[in-house]
Amino acid sequence: MLKIQRSCNGEVVFSLVGRVEPEHVEELQRLLLLEVAGEGIALDLEDVTLIDRDAVKFLARCEAENIRLKNCPGYVRAWIDRERKGD
Repeated sequence: MLKIQRSCNGEVVFSLVGRVEPEHVEELQRLLLLEVAGEGIALDLEDVTLIDRDAVKFLARCEAENIRLKNCPGYVRAWIDRERKGD
């Protein structure tokens, strides 16, 4: 289960709470597309408890599109870096 909380204070922050699984990636993409282009957007991963490869690929794409990852756990950061290298 994933809970998504949106807040705005200079930038739009989506706080993710729980498990990020393949079915959640599509919903996250939809939410991000609803935001105004050029606005600062961040995903706060502090309360993520589980993540899978599809979600990691999604997060890598987000960063490539200048969406900031806040409080990204070290293992997720390492996984994103490996995905970018094609490992």
